Amino acid sequence: MNSPPSALTANLALAPYAVTDAVSAGRRFDEPAPNYRSEFQRDRDRIIHSAAFRRLEYKTQVFVNHEGDLFRTRLTHSIEVAQIARSIARALNLNEDLTEAVALAHDLGHTPFGHAGQDALNECMKEYGGFEHNLQSLRVVDELEEKYADFPGLNLTFETREGILKHCSRKNAAELGAVGERILRKRQPSLEAQLTNLADEIAYNSHDVDDGLRAGLIDVDQLTEIPLFRQQYDDVIKRYAGLSQRRVIHEVVRRLINCQVVDLVQHSQSQLNRVRPQNLEDVRSSAQPLVSFSDEMRERNLELKRFLRDHLYRHYRVHRMSAKAARVIQGLFNAFNNDPRLMPDEARRKTAILRDQSGDAGQARAVADYVAGMTDRYAIKEHARVYNPGELT
Repeated sequence: MNSPPSALTANLALAPYAVTDAVSAGRRFDEPAPNYRSEFQRDRDRIIHSAAFRRLEYKTQVFVNHEGDLFRTRLTHSIEVAQIARSIARALNLNEDLTEAVALAHDLGHTPFGHAGQDALNECMKEYGGFEHNLQSLRVVDELEEKYADFPGLNLTFETREGILKHCSRKNAAELGAVGERILRKRQPSLEAQLTNLADEIAYNSHDVDDGLRAGLIDVDQLTEIPLFRQQYDDVIKRYAGLSQRRVIHEVVRRLINCQVVDLVQHSQSQLNRVRPQNLEDVRSSAQPLVSFSDEMRERNLELKRFLRDHLYRHYRVHRMSAKAARVIQGLFNAFNNDPRLMPDEARRKTAILRDQSGDAGQARAVADYVAGMTDRYAIKEHARVYNPGELT
């Protein structure tokens, strides 16, 4: 019988500054090395099999789930980020498995109803340390997932956890141990984490354009005022006369993604060639991130972001839904924090444990965990159960 292939086989051709199993800082709880997989493949697999990942299917990106079947959710967004990020990692000769793990997990801590839900829960938690979705994503994989007999959470590698955290307040970083040290010391994360953060930006900017057009909240005439969009749009119209509007938009969006990815790869490779890091420590000690857009592309991205902020995210229809979402989140938090007996048995048990450990702040954190973990539709139903006298319990 042939012996199992080394888990490091796939790492042999990577750049010397890429993250590999050999240089990983390991896991919070020691485990035997996996067979037939790298450590970061194991991370990815655990994320995919987690309950938090499945719930992303019914969590808002921009449009609430019931508004239409074709709009993106947190789940489809995370998959799209992973696809873009893996392409960039391969082009830069970095670790694709680590990149994919970070991409798939980066939104696990997001509340229902997107940023409106996050802002509302942060306001509710203002007296108890606030709510940051990056920190909550780390909390999900470190503590809240309950699947394994030997440890809480998913026991992911340090590098995956670092990429999930991205950033948080210095106060919170001081309480996170090794994974928060980078923020306190102003050091850089791995290149895999850096590129995944920018892949996230590429994905949500480009796909929010697509969803905004589909919803009729923005139109092509408005977007052609934005140079990054106009260049791609003019190229498509010139090349494909008579193409249906839906296919034109798809062609433009895929070109939006491509031009940003190409710029990111080329500019990042140029920086790597200039700085010539020899190992992961050189990456971490760099004064600036080594994965980045060119100055021109960064400015074009900012123009697109400003457009989406002013014309899509602040559109009155989006604002109406955001206002409703905030009332749902605030209503649920206040009801459960004032009377934890209103929560289901398992959530109530966890709330009692945290209250015994940390008093009112612990109780509030447990309530926030419960509310943040809800899908859009579950939050709406739970709100009705708590506040609507005619709703069945």
